[in-house]
Amino acid sequence: MNDVSEEELGPIDYVVVEFPAGTSNFSGAMAAELAALAEAELIRVLDLMILTKDQDGNIEVLEVEDLDGTGELGSIEADLAEILAFEDVENLAAAMEPGSTAGVLIWENTWAAPFAVAARQSGGQLIASGRIPTQALIASFENDDNEGAE
Repeated sequence: MNDVSEEELGPIDYVVVEFPAGTSNFSGAMAAELAALAEAELIRVLDLMILTKDQDGNIEVLEVEDLDGTGELGSIEADLAEILAFEDVENLAAAMEPGSTAGVLIWENTWAAPFAVAARQSGGQLIASGRIPTQALIASFENDDNEGAE
């Protein structure tokens, strides 16, 4: 992030995806999609790590550079800002189930940066932000479909 000033930043988001023990199927599809988004300059990856929690609750933290065969992710590795603090990682790990693996991704929405800059230059400031979970939206659609069928 050394080439971007804070006045030029777009909104920053994060996601933590947990894979319960025995359910992960890492085919490389997630890495390819993430690399494509970064290459298209829709996002800028600020931090990316993998957390594993063994059955005893011990946590291992792996950064992208620690992983073998990162393939597509190698192209975005240089842009990582590594902004998560140790306390952040501890809090995320506390929410994980024993035996699970989690991917943690923090990114800047570069596609929204021009709007964010214009809003700040106009005297605006962000006072709320949120995200509607996909599962909640799907459930709402299904509920609407079921009510219409009655």
